[in-house]
Amino acid sequence: MLLQTFKNISVRALLIALPISFISLQVSAQSFLKADGKKIVDESGKNVLLRGMGLGGWMIQEGYMLHINKDSRQYRIRERLEDLMGPAETKEFYDTWLANNTRKIDIDSMHRWGFNSVRLPMHYNLYTLPVEKEPVTGQNTWIDKGFKMTDDLLAWCKANHMYLILDLHATPGGQGNDLNISDRNTDVPSLWDSEANKQKMIALWRKLADRYKNEPNIAGYDIINEPNWGFDDPANDKNGLKEKTNAPLRKLMVDITAAIREVDKKHIIIIEGNGWGNNYNGILPTWDKNMVLSFHKYWNFNDQKSVEHIIKTRDQYNVPAWIGETGENSNVWLTEEIHLLEKNNLGWALWPLKKMGNNNPIEIPSNLNYDDVTRYLNTGKHKPKESNVYSGTLEMAIHAKLENAIIHHDVIDAIFRQPFTTATKPFKANRVTNGTIINAVDYDLGRNGFAYFDTDTADYHTSGKPGIGNHGRIYRNDGVDISKDSTAYNSFYVDHIETSEWTQYTIQAKTAGVYSVKLKVAAATDDAKLSLNINGADQAKEVAVPNTGGLKTWQVITVKDIRLKVGINKVRVYANKGGYNLHWLQFWKDK
Repeated sequence: MLLQTFKNISVRALLIALPISFISLQVSAQSFLKADGKKIVDESGKNVLLRGMGLGGWMIQEGYMLHINKDSRQYRIRERLEDLMGPAETKEFYDTWLANNTRKIDIDSMHRWGFNSVRLPMHYNLYTLPVEKEPVTGQNTWIDKGFKMTDDLLAWCKANHMYLILDLHATPGGQGNDLNISDRNTDVPSLWDSEANKQKMIALWRKLADRYKNEPNIAGYDIINEPNWGFDDPANDKNGLKEKTNAPLRKLMVDITAAIREVDKKHIIIIEGNGWGNNYNGILPTWDKNMVLSFHKYWNFNDQKSVEHIIKTRDQYNVPAWIGETGENSNVWLTEEIHLLEKNNLGWALWPLKKMGNNNPIEIPSNLNYDDVTRYLNTGKHKPKESNVYSGTLEMAIHAKLENAIIHHDVIDAIFRQPFTTATKPFKANRVTNGTIINAVDYDLGRNGFAYFDTDTADYHTSGKPGIGNHGRIYRNDGVDISKDSTAYNSFYVDHIETSEWTQYTIQAKTAGVYSVKLKVAAATDDAKLSLNINGADQAKEVAVPNTGGLKTWQVITVKDIRLKVGINKVRVYANKGGYNLHWLQFWKDK
């Protein structure tokens, strides 16, 4: 299991090793934020650029975050787990998950890395009962758990001088036809089909605003996440992408604003358009002087054209804009996007901080028993034993603790350093003595074209360009393709190497001299070739990579007469002709 590699590394050492943002905007956590024309400013009038992360998966778990892709709304996952291991055991799992997923150490780490804000996706059922379960029709039963979790998170943010944005992610009844987002149960009325659900949502926001009205560390209230509902033509436009008027959405947001302003005159109110947050037809102009527009951006190009509609709307209505959700892409995409957004004075909140997956800062490791659970839930085959379901789910919830999770240094570097520099830095401290092995997957941190070069770097499918980035989706999140070596414990290699691709390694040589470099390679073709470049000069002739009989059949080849200087050396491995895999490099001093 991946966890075993990390369990003996102290969290403190990990945190110290990770980069601290050189561009982090200092904000005063004691100052209320407000809209000032097209900017978000503090009480002194200084521009505030929110650099944040959404805590997706904590209060509301979308199935993909747990590797569950079939029948994967949160309430259905819970029902299915109850069928497998019982209600008491399922409750223990969810209680453990909520206790472990987000804690002060997570917020402390976010601050250390460079984030200045947190977006909290809230599930309404942690704060109040569903309307169909209310003991008295029309009344609201308040639940302490959600408010206590929010209070704790706010305290952790205050301790780190960070802002907190409250985001109602799952509304009473559910706000859209993308069911997983809001944990919507289609057997009961939606938010839009029930006046009782709307009134409960309004009452919840009034209660939240009254509770936090004097808290300057609350940046604002994101009152409805990603509505996606076809009001005028539900048969042909179920997610509201083509909606022209959005009248029910606008009315509800106006009513919520009025309820908030009854008790709270200070906080920013953040609104989102239909069609997952981007369709503002019929909604604008704004109806409150302290309002911010939220847009969501995923899987498209990161050129000026991709944000023109945001800039145009911001300029037309003289209102600040914020990218309230974005991310879940490669490091190349994240670096491109953040550079673009900040150039246009657009704050952002990435999604999410933590899940079972490698394209976010923190990855929750799986385990064999949990893998059996997800395999059964996704396929219906090979039902696991009740005891294995219990141990697998509980272990996964324990792995959600930062101390037991995997911190992705490369993702954090891509967010905070790479948007503002082409400089590279070592992924690990590669100190070369006789016989030192450097794993091929431990190439330098940095942008594509500077730390490595790969031809498929990101997913741009909403702009019509297919792509993935790291095809193996493991270990790192750059364009370089990585696979796990199933024959060795915690071993990875670079695969799918194509012609012209390369990886760079910063190494420190204790002594200067002539070295031989051994490379562990695998190929299924007769014409694969590579070359080495040392410190910007070709010091090795083109070397043939032998046909080893398969891309998982390994052989060691040797490149001789490589000169290293004392101290820092930059070693690049070029694919003159692709079609091979690379496992590691080993350095031997000849003279």
